[in-house]
Amino acid sequence: MKLKQLSIPLENSPGRLHDVTRALGDAGINLRAHCICDSTHDFGVLRILVSDLAKARGVIMEKYIPARVDDVVAVEIEDTPGSLAEILGLFLGTKVNVEYMYAVAGANLEKAVMVFHFNAIDQAITILEKSGAKLLDAKSFGILVGQE
Repeated sequence: MKLKQLSIPLENSPGRLHDVTRALGDAGINLRAHCICDSTHDFGVLRILVSDLAKARGVIMEKYIPARVDDVVAVEIEDTPGSLAEILGLFLGTKVNVEYMYAVAGANLEKAVMVFHFNAIDQAITILEKSGAKLLDAKSFGILVGQE
């Protein structure tokens, strides 16, 4: 169950992140998950799962900001020590590598959600499904539009 994530390079300057998130908010787009990381001293990458991917891409294009759509997988795990290591252990001895991941905060204190980007996403999904891991689809993750 792949989800579509928008990856947006942003210059590290005051107000830039605000400009993008304000534009998305003004367009009625809800951020379902997000992370930002510094890729160089001058730029970072904002990675977001949004309620309406097509609309979000349009907003970003109107601002003349390049963006890329990446496939990611959201996995629900127990919110207990060692749960992440257990999931990561599924990939030991395979050629599947986690290229990046981030956690999604939520109100349910018994579960956590991790969003993964893999170098071999279809193989990763097969491994996760065979293990019985709970993969979240767009609807269960609260993403209702633009995941075709």
